[in-house]
Amino acid sequence: MKVFFRLSIFIIGILFSKALFAQQNKDVPIKTIPVKPKNGTLKDTASIRDTLAIKKILKKKQVDVADLLTAFFNFNPTPKVDSVTSKPTFTVVPAIGYTLVSRFAVVVSGNMAFRTGPQSRISTIVASTSFTENKQFTFPIESSIWSRNNKYNFVGDTRFYKYPQSTYGLGSSSNILHEDPMDYSYIRFYETALRHITGNLYAGAGYIIDDHWDITDKGAYNDYAAYGKSSNTIASGFTLNVLLDSRDNAINPYKGAYAAVQYRDNLDFLGSTGQWQSLTIDVRKYINLPEGSDNVLALWSFDWLTLTGKPGYLDLPSTQWDAFSATGRGYIQGRFRGADMVYAEGEYRYKLSDNGLIGGVFFLNAESLSAAPGTKLQGIQPGYGPGLRIKLNTISKTNICIDYGFGREGSHGLFIDVGEIF
Repeated sequence: MKVFFRLSIFIIGILFSKALFAQQNKDVPIKTIPVKPKNGTLKDTASIRDTLAIKKILKKKQVDVADLLTAFFNFNPTPKVDSVTSKPTFTVVPAIGYTLVSRFAVVVSGNMAFRTGPQSRISTIVASTSFTENKQFTFPIESSIWSRNNKYNFVGDTRFYKYPQSTYGLGSSSNILHEDPMDYSYIRFYETALRHITGNLYAGAGYIIDDHWDITDKGAYNDYAAYGKSSNTIASGFTLNVLLDSRDNAINPYKGAYAAVQYRDNLDFLGSTGQWQSLTIDVRKYINLPEGSDNVLALWSFDWLTLTGKPGYLDLPSTQWDAFSATGRGYIQGRFRGADMVYAEGEYRYKLSDNGLIGGVFFLNAESLSAAPGTKLQGIQPGYGPGLRIKLNTISKTNICIDYGFGREGSHGLFIDVGEIF
């Protein structure tokens, strides 16, 4: 009953935030973003294909949560068009959530949308603040600003966390009983500039800083102490980024691929407490299976590697500390931590209702992490489980995702998100 109550409250809250979450959760696919050529003409064949695909879906009378509410209350809404201009529009909404690491959470979210030019893609700034049952406070701000001709995309990620959270030791063979309750404050500032190169290819560079302070722990099994205790660590440096994106829809892809590579170099003269370099490689593939259906086989490989040096303990690769907190369904955030992380996941997504309102998934993942830098990868830890999808928006294909994951050593729990996990 307790989980059912939390889930009910979450869904009620999310209904009021439909417009916000449909815009904020994932980036718009680069494939559908026109780049104005030098001669000034603009031909966006990818957008035409996507528009035709949307019209085809609508002819099937696909419905979402808003359609159900409209029918239930016998309400006749006035059709709306995209009216975002250079004058910003604002949205502020409440929501309710649940994760293994936070338990019950109250969230207030808001966003601002605008265009930098008549032909430019919609730019967004999204902010939220949350208070959780585990006495955590978070305040993230994420931005995606497009230039007037869509040649440049400036992506930002700034966060402040007051974050009590347990760790369980280093490596993927660590014991779940060796819990080390930790507490710390955290500031993140990431800013990346991407430039269109050709086709679906973008490249760029950025600045990145992670600052953890007031770090404390109370564990009896203390890999943190063995690794090197510190009350404050700073990782500050530059990044080089390459992105290739041919997905038909970044929120809920039916086909295409995605590949992102980031090299990070943390430097003493920029304030880092130690010099170290890392590499992340994120590759995804989406296959319509069987062909012509609405079912999708999604495949994901995510490698997060320490190349040289020794990151701070809280800067090490860790379960669900990737950019979208998506890795390792079946385990609590921070369950596995180490210098290198190799991760793979497959998910089959399928319709349960002809109108597209309800869908299902089954996922299977596996991760392996080393312990301290220079050590070998340890045992492979699997996660798996079923999931339910409720259509939040038929045009963007945004879903409410409700998954129940299982892992080893009795690990299991509920995972709720908006937009597909990857």
